[in-house]
Amino acid sequence: MAKAAMELGVEEDEEATAMMGSYCAAVRLVEDAAAEILFLWSIHQPAARKHNYFVRQSSLALTLDACGHLLSICQSPSCMGTPGVTGAVVWDCGVVLAKFMEHAVDSKRLLLQGRMVVELGSGCGLVGCVAALLGANVILTDVFDRLRLLKKNVDANLGVLGSPCGSASVRELIWGDDLEPDLIDPQPDFVLGSDVIYSEESVDDLLHTIRQLSGHHTTVFLAGELRNDAVLECFLEAALKDFQIGHIDHTQWHPEFCSHRVALFVLARKSLEKTGT
Repeated sequence: MAKAAMELGVEEDEEATAMMGSYCAAVRLVEDAAAEILFLWSIHQPAARKHNYFVRQSSLALTLDACGHLLSICQSPSCMGTPGVTGAVVWDCGVVLAKFMEHAVDSKRLLLQGRMVVELGSGCGLVGCVAALLGANVILTDVFDRLRLLKKNVDANLGVLGSPCGSASVRELIWGDDLEPDLIDPQPDFVLGSDVIYSEESVDDLLHTIRQLSGHHTTVFLAGELRNDAVLECFLEAALKDFQIGHIDHTQWHPEFCSHRVALFVLARKSLEKTGT
């Protein structure tokens, strides 16, 4: 990675790495939002890469092998043209995050069995379904208008889960609102999100919700499409005030599900005394 940066003229000091939260592998620390954006766009050159490599958003369903199951995730492509509607189809970053979790569990870098997980902006539900198949007790959340499709996919793909699978439930959650007590007492072991960083207007509400969900033991995994550098920089700059952030390199992803249009981050809450919250 450092060699590639030098070849592209990106100045880079010796990389700082650390273990982050409950993820048992060293990741590169993100210490400056602007520098991270320069690095990602210089190295990955997302605009030159194939769009929607793993998904077909015009299709009514996405099929994916995961955890020994063939998942069939229904989509609603007709909703994509409706202003303000999100979560109607699966994006590459959702597939990347789902297969990353499966690979990390298989590689003993991540333990989800019996852990409490909250997924934000679940959309069609792929990531949350895979987390449940990996043994987690998952609460998949989204805005009210998306819950019908989300519940349909959860019921169709998980049904009645048995050991060693976990559980899955669906509920409404609006970023920025005060959360129901059972979501934060106790706080979850993991928070998941794919394609949740898509507008500057939503950054404050998203981070407010992540902060509410995150205790000292909570690990956050976020996967995002590299489509708008300003939005991602806005998020990283704001998140660095309260969280340590690590960038997970492609070498730790599922080898068959890597994309230069996707970034994968792990976040862990800084000392609550230091952040004053």
